[in-house]
Amino acid sequence: MADSNTFNAEVDERKRQQLRLARLETDLAYFQARLELITDSHTSYRVTQRKVFHLLNKSVVYKIQKIKQRYAELR
Repeated sequence: MADSNTFNAEVDERKRQQLRLARLETDLAYFQARLELITDSHTSYRVTQRKVFHLLNKSVVYKIQKIKQRYAELR
């Protein structure tokens, strides 16, 4: 019985991580699209916007890499 519960818990955790990975990949696509749409004007607003989306992009890439390292079968 304990083995069955452990197996079910592992399956549930993999499903949660797959969903998390899909959400992060969606976020990544959004941030990349926003970065592409930001014009090259050098207003302080645009510069700040580029920096923020670049940092968010890096953060999401890092999280995706960590999930893929931990759950190699999700690749």
